Amino acid sequence: MEQSSLDGVKAICAKETWTLEDYSRLVSELSGTSDAAGKFKAALAEIEGENPEPKGSVAVKIGIARYTVCRFPEALEALCQGTDNKDRHYFQGLTHLQLRQYEKAIAEFERARERGMDSPAPGFRIIESLALAGKFDEAAKALGKLKSPAADGAEALYLTGLIAELRGFGEEAVESYEKAREKDPNHAAATFRLAYYHDLHGGEEEAMELYLDCVAHPPVHANALLNMAVLHEDAGEYDKACQCLRRILSTNPTHPRARLFLQDAEASKSMFYDEDQARRLAKRNAVLDIPVTDFELSVRARNCLKKMNIRTLGDLVKTTETELLAYKNFGETSLKEIKDMLTAKGLRLGQALEDGSELADLNAPAPASVSNDGVLATQLEHIEFSIRARRALEGLKMATLGELISKTEAELLACKNFGQTSLNEVRQRLAEYGLSLREAN
Repeated sequence: MEQSSLDGVKAICAKETWTLEDYSRLVSELSGTSDAAGKFKAALAEIEGENPEPKGSVAVKIGIARYTVCRFPEALEALCQGTDNKDRHYFQGLTHLQLRQYEKAIAEFERARERGMDSPAPGFRIIESLALAGKFDEAAKALGKLKSPAADGAEALYLTGLIAELRGFGEEAVESYEKAREKDPNHAAATFRLAYYHDLHGGEEEAMELYLDCVAHPPVHANALLNMAVLHEDAGEYDKACQCLRRILSTNPTHPRARLFLQDAEASKSMFYDEDQARRLAKRNAVLDIPVTDFELSVRARNCLKKMNIRTLGDLVKTTETELLAYKNFGETSLKEIKDMLTAKGLRLGQALEDGSELADLNAPAPASVSNDGVLATQLEHIEFSIRARRALEGLKMATLGELISKTEAELLACKNFGQTSLNEVRQRLAEYGLSLREAN
């Protein structure tokens, strides 16, 4: 069986160009080989070595091969140089779909149809692209026009579930995905979406089992491996997380998210999270937020603090004795009142300005106001984050962009399971709205 599959792979690789049928045969043959990713990587390297500047039919073949190992930008480069036929445009559509360029994907699937692809595949992918682009009504209308047997198969059930899920009808989506898997247990898309749904809703065990089904057969399902890595890392299984990420990088060494996640997972092996220190800092923060008006102060001291815009104990520990005494009508008597008040709370003037102080980054000023209150009110649940970043933000009990930008980078990184990769992702998402995290003093 193994040798037969290897011979089948070699026969397909020897062809000058590939079609959708060749791709399907290739996936089937690779499923019967051990170390399929490694063997196909070697075959692809050989093909690319023989064709450094692919054109025509060979470019289509190399583009499809690169798509198979999730090298999507490179796949597009090759496909754009390929013969103008239905297979080229169909795989260009698939690649744009993976890159979330939905309008371009739809246009390519339409071109594949125009050039003679009469299978249901382009129609299915157009519906999928419409759904992922948020055009639910158009997607549902196109799905309703499908005729038997296409309308009764696993692919149609998967698309029914996808539209339901994206519209917010989770239970209906799960039911459709499960029916799709009953029709076709190896349906990768239905399996992944079902796993992802369980993952987002706290069903880690069910999600992991389904993700394992996703990656049990080629082609490489990079997103499933990425999400498995996150689950392993959340469980403290850093070696398993690294193994998943290296599996992606074995076929696509430049995969940006896999590289970043691997750095994060590797760093987590030696990361020490001091829960006692975190509790101490949280307690200290609560003290710093106490308003000075909660204490019995003389009218003179109270008025001076108000005019100096000193509202909390946190403001006071960022102020020196010299600064207070330099203010008009603020004398030694008022200074003693303030020092006694701080001493009772274990604090002192100027403490937050001292090097190495635990207070150095705490109670920093609020970010500059943003004129668009509607943007700040945007719910985080409506913004696309990776599972890792979303869980970390949920752990911080934040719901809106306004709440997110009130945090500093240091505060986010101090949270358990929130690493540099998640921080980079948060920065990127905020930048899309013209926002940024609060800067610490």
